[in-house]
Amino acid sequence: MSHLPLILASASPRRRDLLNALGLRFVVVPADIDETRRAGESPGDLVIRLAAEKAAAVPAAAGQVVVGADTVVVVEDEVLGKPAGEEDALAMLARLSGRRHSVLSGVAVRRDGATRSAMSCTMVGFREIRPDEARRYWHSGEPAGKAGGYAIQGLGGVFVESLVGSYSGVVGLPVFELAALLREAGVDVLPEAGPER
Repeated sequence: MSHLPLILASASPRRRDLLNALGLRFVVVPADIDETRRAGESPGDLVIRLAAEKAAAVPAAAGQVVVGADTVVVVEDEVLGKPAGEEDALAMLARLSGRRHSVLSGVAVRRDGATRSAMSCTMVGFREIRPDEARRYWHSGEPAGKAGGYAIQGLGGVFVESLVGSYSGVVGLPVFELAALLREAGVDVLPEAGPER
């Protein structure tokens, strides 16, 4: 088992929060990579590739584990990234309003040159969002920097009517898939049982 702290190759506060909730020791070293979607690349292939590239971009000591992740919101094969500004965010929320969309979250774990990857796919259904609600939501500051222009763990949760799949994957780091990959890399998320009392 690895006793070195994990390296999280992401500056995302949501991903930090999820690792903290698991009680894992880690340091943050954001990866700087080109996240452009390639011609003909499916959204699923995109998140798996970017997660693996982020994990590969960060130097690590022998035996140290690096975690990379990437999340996209998809409507009819169109990837909605982070909004460029208010009008972009409002257009995204209008696209998501009253319909279901997919959230794909790729995660990659690298240790000693070997990388394993997995992906969660979650269907999220939004209620109808009135234009004035979308504008007020933008002015809350929350949508900036969020894939699809919303954060399910915050105010954006008021729009979510249904969810089938991984809640943590929508937040940005699918915990089930991550735990399985970490176990394969020699890191057990669940601590050893202590002595009986």
